[in-house]
Amino acid sequence: MYHNKITDIHSVARIFKYWYCNEFAKSLLNKMNFDADKIKILKTEVDYISKHNIYVKFKIYNGEFKKLINIQNLQVKLVSNPQGFNQIDKRWVKNYEEMWEIPKNILKILQHFTGERTPYIENPKDKRRMFATEFTEQEQKDLLNFLQDNKTLIVSDILKGRGKFAAEWMLVILKIQDEKIKWALKPINFVLNHFGNGEIKITPRGSFKIGRITMQRKGGDGGRDTANMLQFKINPCEIIGD
Repeated sequence: MYHNKITDIHSVARIFKYWYCNEFAKSLLNKMNFDADKIKILKTEVDYISKHNIYVKFKIYNGEFKKLINIQNLQVKLVSNPQGFNQIDKRWVKNYEEMWEIPKNILKILQHFTGERTPYIENPKDKRRMFATEFTEQEQKDLLNFLQDNKTLIVSDILKGRGKFAAEWMLVILKIQDEKIKWALKPINFVLNHFGNGEIKITPRGSFKIGRITMQRKGGDGGRDTANMLQFKINPCEIIGD
């Protein structure tokens, strides 16, 4: 399988499945410190968290006894726009409350921010929700302090994940129509540092930034309730060539 055959997550999984006859797969495995020529058996599985958050799990076995000797979780981002943003996590605020022990006052602010609670101010910019800039100075300060105090946990949860979805690597593949692909494969610690390091602040558009990560109301969804979820986004192509 060559670069022009990469069309979806399953084609990425097949690349690893047939690593022995695919130079791209061999280069990826070698970058992960595996000697592709010594691998005897490699099996792949695809796990979906959402259409934007997809993992390829591959398992390497000893050929003679078929003994499992290594498991790797690869978070895969297939993108077609080098300047585009990719959702890395989205949930109801209540779900994040359980994960990060969000205090009740911060929970309320976030629910006004996403639209689960309607605006409490007169003449909001959007009658469905509140922008970060519409909260009081104290509320803004409280939320920014919460994000700062819990930054390491938040960045790890939304980029690396937990449990069976915890990723060791991020693979970003940029393909623009029929052009040759560009790609980057980075250890998850590199990804955490790249996107997580930096200032926590309110953006001019009234959302939040945690380093290079945007935290915003999901929106869209044809006006369905799911528009009121909280989402986190990055531009995965930033790590290509880094």
